Amino acid sequence: MTMVLRPLFHAHALLPWYTRWRETGKRLGLSKEATRRLEWVIFYHTTAHRNGALVCRHFGLHRNTFSKWLKVFDASNLRRLETGSRRPHAVRERAASPLKDSRVITLRTQHLFWSKLKLQTLYEAAYHEPISSWYIQRVIETYHLYPKRKKCQKHPKVAYEKKRITELRDKQPTTGFLIHLDSIVLYLFGVKRYILTAVDHHSRLAYAWMYASHASKPAADFLRRLWYLLGQNIQNIHTDNGSEFMKHFHEATAQLSLTRYWSRPKTPKDNAHLERFNRTLKEEFLRQGNFHPNPAIFNPKLTEWLVEYNSVRPHQALGYQTPLAFAQSSMGLHTMWSSSTQP
Repeated sequence: MTMVLRPLFHAHALLPWYTRWRETGKRLGLSKEATRRLEWVIFYHTTAHRNGALVCRHFGLHRNTFSKWLKVFDASNLRRLETGSRRPHAVRERAASPLKDSRVITLRTQHLFWSKLKLQTLYEAAYHEPISSWYIQRVIETYHLYPKRKKCQKHPKVAYEKKRITELRDKQPTTGFLIHLDSIVLYLFGVKRYILTAVDHHSRLAYAWMYASHASKPAADFLRRLWYLLGQNIQNIHTDNGSEFMKHFHEATAQLSLTRYWSRPKTPKDNAHLERFNRTLKEEFLRQGNFHPNPAIFNPKLTEWLVEYNSVRPHQALGYQTPLAFAQSSMGLHTMWSSSTQP
């Protein structure tokens, strides 16, 4: 029977101590930073003959840095050379107030698409106490108060050679100087409906009305409603190149002695203010379950939302004033302007 003699010591134990440290570091999978610190310690015990100043000069270290890792080093646990968490032991927690949280949650639930600065303005007006926008942001993040967003399909527009809005170089000093008009096409519940929208360039006052037809007659009706609501104080109007703004609409423009401008083809930035309002209308009203195919039912609900938009909702571009409050500085508009309708 042949006997197999086993070595009394493992081959790894016969290697020099610093080589064993390096081999152990490789097997443990030390990071580059920890491996570099291990070399500092090996250099300290070998070449430098335990001279810390020589180690610091050789590796370009600050003495405090090397002293720290030399104290941390443990030959039986090389993982101590790894970079630890820099998270402080005592972490400041959010100083939450249940009453403030509930108030912010209520306001945010009612206005999911409003920014923290708009909600701050509403909160201070409603509860007569200061609150930081950062506090509102933390409440939104803590309770995940975010709206569900959906992508909207974009529809191509037909271009025509018209008098372009870029020719209007003058500023818009008063409400009514320039009114932007546009339309939103809706495909919902197997029906097709159209919302005509308008925004004043100066004050951001907005108006909208839904029709069952996309012809120029409803557009002419919308223009006359707008003319009535603004007290016949409209000077210039701006539209895109859609067919709804032709024929009867153009005739109504001439009858009311309005100067008309068109957007450049495929240039939505020419009507940026109204494009932004249309997006707000979709996000904050249409996608909240307020659509109804019957204009007689839909338009009163739309009017209620317009009252809030014009007289309650702060507008960032207006220094967080409401459009109605801003417009009153240049026009004597009644506070119920948005709810006025022509018989």
